[in-house]
Amino acid sequence: MKEVDITLTQTFFFVAQEGTYSAAARRLNITYQSVANHIRRLEQRVGEKLVVARRGAKSIKLTARGTSLYRLLAPEFDVMLTRLGSLIDKQRPVVRIGMPQAIFFHLLPPVLAKFRKKYPAVEIVGYEKDVSLPELIRNGSLDVCLSERYFGDTVIPQRVICDYQPALVFPLGWPAPADETAVPQWAQDRPLVTYEPGQLLRNIALDYLSVGNEPPRISVSTSTSMSVKRCVEEGLGFALLPTWCIDESDSHLNCVALPNAPRIPIYFGEAMFLKSNPFVRTLHKLCQEIFPTTVEERANRWSAVKTPRPRRAARRAAA
Repeated sequence: MKEVDITLTQTFFFVAQEGTYSAAARRLNITYQSVANHIRRLEQRVGEKLVVARRGAKSIKLTARGTSLYRLLAPEFDVMLTRLGSLIDKQRPVVRIGMPQAIFFHLLPPVLAKFRKKYPAVEIVGYEKDVSLPELIRNGSLDVCLSERYFGDTVIPQRVICDYQPALVFPLGWPAPADETAVPQWAQDRPLVTYEPGQLLRNIALDYLSVGNEPPRISVSTSTSMSVKRCVEEGLGFALLPTWCIDESDSHLNCVALPNAPRIPIYFGEAMFLKSNPFVRTLHKLCQEIFPTTVEERANRWSAVKTPRPRRAARRAAA
């Protein structure tokens, strides 16, 4: 790496850390104008604005790109200096992905397997989160997100990868609704296990299961699909879950398809300045290729299920 690259980035780091050109100049023992020149040259190298410094103002502000770069450098600045050339050219050795736990657990591993074959030196850091994803991308903590929610934020472009429908899941010993039209009435007298407030599937479940103005009775709220499913297995209530969360090994559950339930999209989003990053582009392409197939295969497993699987004990007694 050329020394000038280290100098420009160190200047940017101190400006972001101190909040003023003057304080950064004192730490670097250079002039105010030299600091301004370094920032301008770094912005030309990056191709985007990093710092907003208004004439007469005592402090500067970082742009979204500047904030992201600063947060990337701050935790391990000395180490990052050795990799700065590739970082400034948007060749990121670490890609940080945020998504709900169920997407990470059920859908992402085959994507990561193919990604690793192409980029074995790139580390993937997974953040299993949902409601805080937009904030984490805006403040530079995440690069990419997979979410069922549309943020409507121009700083975070989102593209639909695929969509799916939830299924009705309930304990094995419970009677099943007569058909899908009977599900809301069937649900009125039974406890609902669902997601914490703010999550999309909770809102869909409450709307879909309400009878008139009467919502279903919530017994347990939790943050992940795996936790919801576990509560249903223990008989604490029923739930609406993605079909791709249900496996053949879930022998304590009944799963009934809901063809008239709203379809739920899965979006791929990234920080605006990373849209052309080769790692991000590869991840997006792999998600587009693999997610729809995985979701469809798992959904087809249950699409013909209109009544619950008979209990093993009942089958043995009948025999």
